[in-house]
Amino acid sequence: MTTPTIAGPGVRFDLALSENPFAPLPSVLDALDGVMRRAHRYPEFLPERLIEVIADHEGLDADQVVVGAGATGVALQIMRSVAGPGERIVFTAPTFDGYPIMARIAALDAVPVPILPDGGQDLAAMAAAIDDRTRLVVVCRPHNPTGTLVDTAELAEFLRRVPDRVIVVLDEAYVEFVDRRLVLDVHRIIAEHQNVVFLRTFSKAYGLAGLRIGFGFANAALARTIRTLQLPFGMGSAAVPAVTASYAAEHELRTRVAAIVAEREELWRTVRAMGIPVPRSQANFLYIPGEEVGDALARAGIHARTYPNGDARIAVGSRDAGRAVIDALRPTVPGTAAAPCVSVSTGRA
Repeated sequence: MTTPTIAGPGVRFDLALSENPFAPLPSVLDALDGVMRRAHRYPEFLPERLIEVIADHEGLDADQVVVGAGATGVALQIMRSVAGPGERIVFTAPTFDGYPIMARIAALDAVPVPILPDGGQDLAAMAAAIDDRTRLVVVCRPHNPTGTLVDTAELAEFLRRVPDRVIVVLDEAYVEFVDRRLVLDVHRIIAEHQNVVFLRTFSKAYGLAGLRIGFGFANAALARTIRTLQLPFGMGSAAVPAVTASYAAEHELRTRVAAIVAEREELWRTVRAMGIPVPRSQANFLYIPGEEVGDALARAGIHARTYPNGDARIAVGSRDAGRAVIDALRPTVPGTAAAPCVSVSTGRA
């Protein structure tokens, strides 16, 4: 697995990191302006106010919530708090690039389980990979990088098979882009499974990737264990006002998410119509398979997250970027090179 790179000179569209194409909402920018005027002051020693704001919004008790520098910060706290050197973590490969890196930091042995041909996660194989040394298993919903969604019933059966001593990380970094009919009942799951912790972030739908604000939630006992590694002064002063303002602007956020989803669906239909078997995505990106895809996008000045077999993942949401992707892909599909893309979407925030 390769790691993501920074866009270099000549890049027209940077779609490599599944970022939100929109700047933070105006009310959030106003809140951040106030923070900068107080930048000479320290943030909270421990992030109690941030936890309270998130818990109240999510319908949780404060002692069920943990926070960190993005979902990655919380994930590393989880790994280090519940597992020791030489113990094992199971995840699908490919996955979010951070998981193999964080496993090395925590001195854990990674057990990658190959992805299914349709881009899904093989939960049966993941359950079978659990042994006496396994301490963690990660399920992304939707999966990164394919955007596929594990079926609710299949997930329920998987959770029943996982031993209580093994912590299941349910990574929901892109949950805001998921069809609301397919969203999990998280409160029921953490009540029934004491070994499950959910991960969320403000980097994707909320468009605050540069502020590094993430959180997790679980039953109170597991959350307390994870919080033992909470770094003093570890959450910046921007966290509370940015999160508070974001929650207050939920209607505007939903409008933006709807626009991104509309672009995703139209781009998915267009690429599928070209004969490219793009998996159905429930995130803000598409996974485009093909030996020539990564190179074709690069030649067109599109920076994508590429993989050794030539496949690529691209962020969606920008109409102009979507049109450029279509034009870049046409030469890779026999019989389509001479048909330039006129339009990709009618949806726009």
